[in-house]
Amino acid sequence: MIKNDNDTIVATATAKGRGGVGIVRVSGIDLSPYMNGLLGKIVTPRVANFSKFLDSQGSTIDEGIVLYFPAPSSFTGESVIEFHGHGGVIVLDSIVARCIDLGARVARPGEFTERAFLNDKIDLTQAEAIADLIDASTVEAARSAARSMQGDFSIVVNQLLDEMIYIRMYVEAAIDFPEEEVDFLNDEVLIGRLNSLEQRLKDVLKTAKQGSLLKDGITLVLAGKPNAGKSSLLNALAGNETAIVTPIAGTTRDVLRDKIIVNGLPINIVDTAGLRESDDPIEKEGMARAWKEIELADRILFLVDSTVDKECELQKVWPEFHKRFPESNQEITLLLNKIDVSGLKAGPFGSGDNTFAISAKNGDGVDKLVENLHKGAGFSSLSEGIFSARRRHLAALQAALNLVTIGLNQLKDSGAGELLAEDLRQAQVQLSEVTGQFTSDDLLGQIFSSFCIGK
Repeated sequence: MIKNDNDTIVATATAKGRGGVGIVRVSGIDLSPYMNGLLGKIVTPRVANFSKFLDSQGSTIDEGIVLYFPAPSSFTGESVIEFHGHGGVIVLDSIVARCIDLGARVARPGEFTERAFLNDKIDLTQAEAIADLIDASTVEAARSAARSMQGDFSIVVNQLLDEMIYIRMYVEAAIDFPEEEVDFLNDEVLIGRLNSLEQRLKDVLKTAKQGSLLKDGITLVLAGKPNAGKSSLLNALAGNETAIVTPIAGTTRDVLRDKIIVNGLPINIVDTAGLRESDDPIEKEGMARAWKEIELADRILFLVDSTVDKECELQKVWPEFHKRFPESNQEITLLLNKIDVSGLKAGPFGSGDNTFAISAKNGDGVDKLVENLHKGAGFSSLSEGIFSARRRHLAALQAALNLVTIGLNQLKDSGAGELLAEDLRQAQVQLSEVTGQFTSDDLLGQIFSSFCIGK
């Protein structure tokens, strides 16, 4: 665990700038020096106290409301004071400086939440959900983060852990007492509980993936030859003139990025330089960057000019991709653009759902493309019951599911109880990392360092 020191910490808990109200938060073991030094008195716990905030000379810095929460009944589990004053930078910095004079130090990013975690006020998924709620870019993402913050995700994971521990006890008993008349490993109850655990892990993983989509969205790369209409499609999806559009081939020389929300789905959209042979060093660098983005994409939209090329087989239209990445399983959608000129019918083109005819200029067929993006991402607009999740949660859940499946198959095929027991033990470790029951210090440091200061 990260070592929790006894320092008193202070930070401004509201955003920098002008505002009606600004909050300075202090957390530590003994806060009486801060009340006496800043207020000249000890205030009543859990009551809004009006007071002047004083400097070292007894002059008034500001006046406002003070809230005092004695340990352990506070967010951090330590004693906490909040000074609610006027939201000016100088005022809040002066209060922070006065607290430092009295012995506090400035909190690290996320240190208040870190202390709440270390003092068992919240688990790791709840701590991460606080940051996710602050960073939420959609109403659905905020709601899912609020559910995780309230413990919905933790409850589900702990239920899985309880079931896994029970099954482990069952299996370990069969290994330790082989002389018993009952063959525990061939008991239908054990097989049934393992099947049930496997299915529940699949269900939770599916829900977590939806929550991760609400938080992170997908990375969508637009690729194609120059003047195929990539920048026009970026503008059509973004709903504004993000990219410069001209009839001159090669207008986009560098990677353009935008984060947009399309019918509730966050999309990190990347417009790349046109792919073609060129001796221009700037254009060549742009294409090199384009290939890097293509390699990292969750999904690729490859655009062609349908007035020039009506070929709808991707390997024929874009052989360079398969030469560069022969083992890739990335999802690629072929877009026949400029149908307002070529006369093709808007919507899915040919068999399957990986080719669409569109007009990025006037929007024809773009709605069908958006539907396909949602479907391909596994996104649902119904967010009820969804909790926020991060990529590390998905990795841990997937690893636990794989281990349970392997152990179950080994039990069915060869009655290998020892192997099943080890698989369940490793699966339990994976699940424990989700809530922070078993987590490395390096991971904790990385998680909390991403928080804003004052939280």
